[in-house]
Amino acid sequence: MELYLDSANIAEIEEAFKLGFIDGLTTTPTFMHKNGITDIDGAILKLSKIVPTLMIEALGDSAEEIVAEAKRLLALGLDKEKTVFKIPASLIAVQACKMLRNEGIMVNIHLVYNIQQAYMAMAAGANYVCVLVGRMQDQGYDALNLVDKCVKLVNQYDYDSKIMFSSVRYPEHIKDATELGAHNITIPWNILKNLNNNSFTSIGTQQFVNHTRQMTLHVGEVLSNKNPIVSLNATVTEATIEMTKSATGAVTIVDSEGNIKGIFTDGDLRRGMSSEGKKVLSMCMSDFDMKFPIVIDVNEKLHQAVEIFKEKEVDNIIVTSNNKPVGMLDVQDLVKLEVL
Repeated sequence: MELYLDSANIAEIEEAFKLGFIDGLTTTPTFMHKNGITDIDGAILKLSKIVPTLMIEALGDSAEEIVAEAKRLLALGLDKEKTVFKIPASLIAVQACKMLRNEGIMVNIHLVYNIQQAYMAMAAGANYVCVLVGRMQDQGYDALNLVDKCVKLVNQYDYDSKIMFSSVRYPEHIKDATELGAHNITIPWNILKNLNNNSFTSIGTQQFVNHTRQMTLHVGEVLSNKNPIVSLNATVTEATIEMTKSATGAVTIVDSEGNIKGIFTDGDLRRGMSSEGKKVLSMCMSDFDMKFPIVIDVNEKLHQAVEIFKEKEVDNIIVTSNNKPVGMLDVQDLVKLEVL
């Protein structure tokens, strides 16, 4: 099934065709008007250089006028092999279609609302017969049944026409088009760009990314430049200031040689305030009964840090290199990476 974009917005057209597999573009004077285009010929010529195949309107009050308009547009510099002229269904339209097809010019008979119009278009040799599904459904008609009948008519009588499923309003329409066997579907960018969205796919993809990060990244690769450190002689006030400056919930306590002796956390501050009151602010780090903190080497894989956070249920891990503190890993660092 051919996939076409339905648009006249240059920015979204350029973005969409970066995908590399869209077969062509359908556009209308109405789309151009809504996008503020006043130079229709200039816009058509620009679009023809962007897209593989361009479907544009050829209008007129007679078959001869429609043919003349198509030839005028081709004379602007359009490639006959890459340009399809859209003509609204009518008796004049099928006459013009036959005249254009006799000269090898491609035609799309659109605004088709019943099987009789579709049959006439096929008999006249139209390359495309376009059913406006969404618009028909808006008016209460069974558009899907019409698409089905058109596809069957092509298959039954071996017409060369392709049935185009247009006026797409919902992602469900793409499912309908594939099930009915439509040969072409033209889709607005706001729907096309969201067709791959699925919560289960997103969850599965994120799991793969998370696990890959855990197995391939080292702790040092996700470590920020925050390394809050205080000495054993530092007061609780000084430790609190250091935590505030570094926006962390803990500081590493070291001796005069830079060896790790403990960790002081905002939880320790709250517990101290509860038991000692304001005087805790003047207490030194050495006044506290410290146990050796949880540490991890900067070269360890990230999954080991994840396991520590889960097992120990702590908020901070001191990161070391050659047994010296080089940073502090916060649980929120891994939450932001979406690995925890």
